Amino acid sequence: MNDDKRVSDLLDDFQRKGLYGFDRSKVEAALPVSTAAVGKALKRLSEKGRVKRLRKGFHAIVPVEFAIQGIPPSDWYLDDLMRSLDLPYYIGLLSAAALHGAAHQQVQQLQIVVPRQERPLGLPGLSIRFFRKRDFASTPLQSRKGHSGMLPVSSPEATALDLVRYSRHIGGLDVVLTVLAELAETIDPTKLAAATATETETAQIQRLGWLLDHIRQTALADALHAALPASKPLPRAALDPGAPRTGSINGNRWRILENTQPESDL
Repeated sequence: MNDDKRVSDLLDDFQRKGLYGFDRSKVEAALPVSTAAVGKALKRLSEKGRVKRLRKGFHAIVPVEFAIQGIPPSDWYLDDLMRSLDLPYYIGLLSAAALHGAAHQQVQQLQIVVPRQERPLGLPGLSIRFFRKRDFASTPLQSRKGHSGMLPVSSPEATALDLVRYSRHIGGLDVVLTVLAELAETIDPTKLAAATATETETAQIQRLGWLLDHIRQTALADALHAALPASKPLPRAALDPGAPRTGSINGNRWRILENTQPESDL
């Protein structure tokens, strides 16, 4: 039996077990062939469309039904990829919002939140962008079923806070406001208040509260405001921290400097 056949048969075995992402080392450990032979076999199988190399040492199996696309959906191999990178993660931001039903803003990339810097992954049919978050470990998460197992996703409440935190990287406050208008239906006021306990930047809470008031989600905004420390006045914060600090507070309860006027697409 030649090396290509050995590797192809092993991939068939992986696939029968529901494994669609694998480290090259896993193949090397399973077969009585040299490292160089495994590398050459995987290269030839990649040229035939049987596998897709995603990162150095990591491949995704391409089932025949995805031969035209060239790669299966990310939930078939995402958890295996992140384990290969030895990187805790959760699906967040616009990708999480879509899973919670706020899919008006179509996003062509998978947005993943991680505790360290990681370069984006872009291939034909696949785009993954990683967002570094310092207080990653304290983020409230939920589990969602993917094709190959359960995947971690930020809760609706944590998603709302993350959308505000990373607004300048996902299209700006207009996009955030549009998503919040849909996401608000799944946000629980009590859980939203609890989520603020893990937020290290008070200004992010203030911005989210202002946006919730702006779209008349008063119950959510009230719960958020009640969770803020009552012992000292809120510091003044700009609605858009990257824009010039012009405009005024206009007496809003969040002490937000209204240096922009976001508009929803809805």
